[in-house]
Amino acid sequence: MIPDGGHPATALVAAFVAHLQDERRRSPHTLRAYAATLHDFVGFTALQTGGPVGAATLNRLSVADFRAYLARRRGDGLGNASLAREVAALRSFFTWGARAHGLSREGVARLKSPQVPRRVPRPVDPASALALANDAGDAASAPWIAARDTAVLLLCYGAGLRISEALALTAADLPLASTLSVTGKRAKTRIVPLLPAVREAVELYLKLCPWPRGGALFRGARGGPLQAELVRRSMAAARVALGLPATATPHALRHSFATHLLARGADLRSIQALLGHASLSSTQIYTAVDAAQLLDVYRSAHPRA
Repeated sequence: MIPDGGHPATALVAAFVAHLQDERRRSPHTLRAYAATLHDFVGFTALQTGGPVGAATLNRLSVADFRAYLARRRGDGLGNASLAREVAALRSFFTWGARAHGLSREGVARLKSPQVPRRVPRPVDPASALALANDAGDAASAPWIAARDTAVLLLCYGAGLRISEALALTAADLPLASTLSVTGKRAKTRIVPLLPAVREAVELYLKLCPWPRGGALFRGARGGPLQAELVRRSMAAARVALGLPATATPHALRHSFATHLLARGADLRSIQALLGHASLSSTQIYTAVDAAQLLDVYRSAHPRA
């Protein structure tokens, strides 16, 4: 990263990141990524202009200056998806800056984001989803750890939770009922139904868990909050044993939850609410998944396909 110390614009970046954290409730990952991009951009601009970067410098930037920065980042090895995230950070910063500090958005407004093909989620079939959840703990060092991993993955598949949402559950969420209040991205809360099989899996884990209840619901082997990477490793081992592709991840179970609901007739608005998507466009991608699955069935079964 190009050094950015001593520039007045760094105070604006810090204020913007604080805005994202306190008012927009963005994730720590987003905060780190946006801060890194903006500090790097300030440093780059300092080298290009030969002086300290403040609001006046930012106001003089043209679309060519932004393109020069992206060209340098592409030279660093960034692909279209990463460059698109950089553009999103710059646009968000200047939009906030225009509203809060009168910065000009003229240059960044003319900047085009690289085209990124939207990836269609690759769900697993219901039998494989259950097999992954049930077999995830086969290599576990203790029965309670096996029960823990199964419970977490069933929350992803049976309730559509993100793995981070499952691991954020605490003892305050007990006892489990037929529905669960989940806090997702940007601190938005939604209510999801809990199938009996999911509740039973969590209750079995709680019965076997050697650690006292309190704090994080799901615990690591030493009693601390369970880390997502440990669940991913457990599922990776199960996926290999079952002969499933590398796309069979904990997040794929959430995709499977949505896709299987759609296939059984659920409407997109209901799925949007269950997943906690802010926009219906985020949910509409599952229609492509379902169409792709139907095409696969057609091709394998129709005599004239």
